[in-house]
This record gives sequence, C-alpha cells and structure tokens, in this order.
Amino acid sequence: MAFRSSARTSRAVDEDNPYWISFSDIMSGLLVIFILASLQLILELSEKNEMIDDAIKELAERNQARAEMLEEISAELSSQGIDVEIAENKSVLRIPDDQLYFKTLRYDIPKDRSHAVLSVGRALYNAITKDDRGRLIETVFIEGHTDSRPARTLEMGNWGLSSYRAITVWNYWRGNNEYGAAMGGLKNRDNNPMFSISGYSATRPKIKNDNTAEKQRQNRRIDIRITMRQPNLIDLKNIKKILGENDA
Repeated sequence: MAFRSSARTSRAVDEDNPYWISFSDIMSGLLVIFILASLQLILELSEKNEMIDDAIKELAERNQARAEMLEEISAELSSQGIDVEIAENKSVLRIPDDQLYFKTLRYDIPKDRSHAVLSVGRALYNAITKDDRGRLIETVFIEGHTDSRPARTLEMGNWGLSSYRAITVWNYWRGNNEYGAAMGGLKNRDNNPMFSISGYSATRPKIKNDNTAEKQRQNRRIDIRITMRQPNLIDLKNIKKILGENDA
C-alpha cells in the first residue's frame, strides 16, 4: 500500500507540473547543442585553414613565376654578353653600371650603352608576355637612383634626377620599333598600365658609403622591380588575424 501511494504521488506531481523536464533530458539537450557547436567550430576552422593554405600557395606560385621571369631575363641577356643582377629576394632586376651608367647630373643614356638598354627591354618584354604571365603581375616599376651628392643645380634636385633617369629608360623602350608599342600597351588584370616610374633619389643606395667616384657611379643606376598581384581569396590582414586566433 505504501508503494502504491508513492507511485500515485509521483504521477500527481507529474500531472500538476506539465513543464517538468528531467535532469537527464536537460543534459541530453545540452550535449546535442555542444556537439552542434563543436561541429560548426570545426567547419569554420577547416574553412579558414583552407583559405590560408590557398592564399599561401597562390603567393608562392606567383613569387616563383617572378623568380623564373628574372632568371630567364638574366639568361637571355647573358647569352648576349650582357650581365645583370637579380636582387632583393628575386624581385628586382638590377642593371649594373657597366651595362648602363649615367654621368654626374645627367639622365640621358650614353650612346655606347643604347644597345644594352634596348636588349634589357626586349628580354623583359619577352619574359612578361610568355605563357600569359602578365595576368599575375600588378606593376613593373622602372626605378631611378642617384648617388649621395646633392644635385643642387637641378630644379627638383636628386628626386627629379632619379625620376628623369627612369623616364628616359622607359621612353627609350617605348620608342623601339620592335617591341615598344606592344610594351607600352601592356595592361594588368585591372586594365591599368603595367609599367610605372619611380624615383628614389639617393634613399636606396646599392653602396651606402659612396665616398669614391666608382661607388658613386654604381649608385647612379636603374632597377626593374616586378610586383605580383595579391591573392583574391583572402587579404593579408585577414590571414594575420586568423593566424592570431589559431595561436590564441
């Protein structure tokens, strides 16, 4: 009789509390929520890792393409007896002063260097247009430089002198009958001109302490810098943010 009374009491409690949920039901619900949240987090992390891997792979492929271009340019010119330098982590083609030199306070190309300058332009054009590589390039900068001595006699000083040197080389290439028109018409994927001009004055010397005529001559130079397009999948700020989250 006592058992029956207890059972009736339990049923009465259940009937009087329609919102009653057992502790095991609560734990089961929480477990389901936890599993779903964990799966969502795993999927998000997996997607982020894939985006990071794709972006890194894309950057590596484009940097490799740039390195190959510069190596091809160097090899083509070397076969003609023209030696150039590949610098700054295989992103810059440097034309040494024995191939192209500028006299003090001058930006015109000496006649005995005209052939070498045209050959560099031809090799650069051939490398860029090979296998549709132009789609990977953002900008090709023609960079002019001066030595450390102030160009006081020029209106715009060393900055103007370095820019004029770069402009002179560009105009020399663009005026060539063989490849000039095609080179001048090259566009990047955003349909912007691929080539641009930079003048650095004496701010990026090849030789920092150019206290001799020979060292100054080496700093009066032209560099060709190729910048590649960044990945479309994810920008570098987001990569940094994601990596920071994963390290936390």
